[in-house]
Amino acid sequence: MAYLLTALISDLHGNVPALRVALGDALARGVRRFVCLGDVVGYGAEPRLTLDWTMALCGLEPGADGPLPPHVPADLAAELGLDAEAVAAIDERLEPGLCLLGNHEHALLHVPEDFNPKARAAIEWTKVELGAGPKDRTTAYWDLLGDLEPLATDAIAQFVHGSPRDPVREYVVPRDSQDPARLAALFGPMVRGVCFVGHSHVPAVYYEDGRIFLPKNGKGGSLKPADGPYALGVPGTGTAAHPVDDSAPRAIVNVGSVGQPRDGDPRLSYVLFDGHNVTFIRLEYDIAAAARRIVDVPELPDYLAERLSRGR
Repeated sequence: MAYLLTALISDLHGNVPALRVALGDALARGVRRFVCLGDVVGYGAEPRLTLDWTMALCGLEPGADGPLPPHVPADLAAELGLDAEAVAAIDERLEPGLCLLGNHEHALLHVPEDFNPKARAAIEWTKVELGAGPKDRTTAYWDLLGDLEPLATDAIAQFVHGSPRDPVREYVVPRDSQDPARLAALFGPMVRGVCFVGHSHVPAVYYEDGRIFLPKNGKGGSLKPADGPYALGVPGTGTAAHPVDDSAPRAIVNVGSVGQPRDGDPRLSYVLFDGHNVTFIRLEYDIAAAARRIVDVPELPDYLAERLSRGR
């Protein structure tokens, strides 16, 4: 069976202007499944809407007889200018996706003891904000948060928020590629040839043998929206025409952040995966609008708005 073209999104952080652009782009590219690697909430000013859209598109929205099939929610369709025929066609092709537990969801459910004061303030406000809508939606949000798993796999890939060793909290960053002992510890728990992660907000591909690939979407003065597709060349991702030796080095792929990039490029980041190739997508969005929405919430530190334009 062919692998479903999958959009890997992570670290949405309540940033609706960025999420709208990312979802619209992914749907236009024919994506058939969404996998969210966690941190839907935290930092940003619209946690309820980011949860609503994520739940709907991943097939996690509650219905009378269980979760509803994946679908484009009406408000997102209106934002994207999709008519009924277009929505029906998209709904027909979408398959159930995944949403994982990020450290911000974990902090909502427990205590944000390892968060800095700004992040902690955002979590405390988010707890209140999730209860500001209709009671049935509040219940749905907390039911979803309580059911999120820290790790998932399919036939080809593994999915976590942080790292294979610590799925919720551990960062994977470029300097790790220069530390053989740390790489061995990170790759040790992997159960697939590729593991997709978020958390650090820095897109990259890390190979078990120490190679690292940093997407070039914004390098050299040329802002490209897509970098790829690139064949990963790891166990389990080959094709009949181009088989991959099962002894090939495995890879950890950081998909970057939709809602708060931190690699110096303020454009949103997400990844497409077809079971063989990865494509890094970087897109501009209305950063000023996202920042204003944060500033308009007195409980959220202005710093969380200011950093969006710097991509840090």
